[in-house]
Amino acid sequence: MGDGFKFMGRLGILAVLIMPGIVPAVSTAAAIRVTDDAGQPIELREPARRVIPLYGAFAEMLYAVGAGAQVAARTQADRIPPEIERLPSVGTHMRPNVELIIGLKPDLVVQSASRREAIPEMDRLREAGIPVAVFSPASIEDIFLTMMRLGSLTGNEDSAAGVVQQLRRRLDEVRGKVAAVPNPRSVFFETRAEPLTTAGEGSIVHRIIEAAGARNAVSSERGIVQFNFEALLLADPDVYVVQKGPMNRSPIPPEKRPHFGRLRSVREGRVIFVDELMMSRPGPRSVDAVEELARAIYPEIFR
Repeated sequence: MGDGFKFMGRLGILAVLIMPGIVPAVSTAAAIRVTDDAGQPIELREPARRVIPLYGAFAEMLYAVGAGAQVAARTQADRIPPEIERLPSVGTHMRPNVELIIGLKPDLVVQSASRREAIPEMDRLREAGIPVAVFSPASIEDIFLTMMRLGSLTGNEDSAAGVVQQLRRRLDEVRGKVAAVPNPRSVFFETRAEPLTTAGEGSIVHRIIEAAGARNAVSSERGIVQFNFEALLLADPDVYVVQKGPMNRSPIPPEKRPHFGRLRSVREGRVIFVDELMMSRPGPRSVDAVEELARAIYPEIFR
């Protein structure tokens, strides 16, 4: 599956989805209210019309739920969807420029809980009277919940519900096909070649691997794990996945690396290259990642 928002063409007719276990935002003539992942209530008198997402995943979510026209700015690295590049940049996601943000007069800023270095900047925005919603989607289910809350905050509840419903349907289709696999194949996911680093159980990649009907060859509760070659030989995964992107630029193909030919996955040609921003970013394209990975791991099922 290619870059960008190819999933958008498959969303179909939008329908309202009531998600079990999720308390919807209370929306009245007076206020919209949701609770973010920091446990803080976010209250708006009306749907946000100028939103600044400080993490690319949230920008993707906003465009996916129909709030693209309400996005007022981006961070330097944001490139997806392509039209976001026309918007002004407010610095990096780690060091956003508070003065620029305030000058753009947003009525909502969305930040990731993982960007702890940016906490002082977020406090300054709150002191300036700008609501800041903090989200930390760590699973595909979390992604859907975040999309629903962003839909509520921007007045796109119905659109968000329809998008999530379609994404769930696609996930269910993959799960239905891989459910009969008797022995799930093991996957080693390379996040960085030098030093060799992989995705542990605390990562969104781990959830994507599981949803694709496979199992992570690495047992670690951490999200990112440094790995030595001897441990990799012991794991001897069925499939070796290499991500290409900001964390792993121009990786050498494993079959051309010293000693990697000793791995069964390399000898038998089960090496897959994937887009980092699709696989490692917890956004709506995580469903694309599940589909792509499942097809590559189990080509005999997805013919």
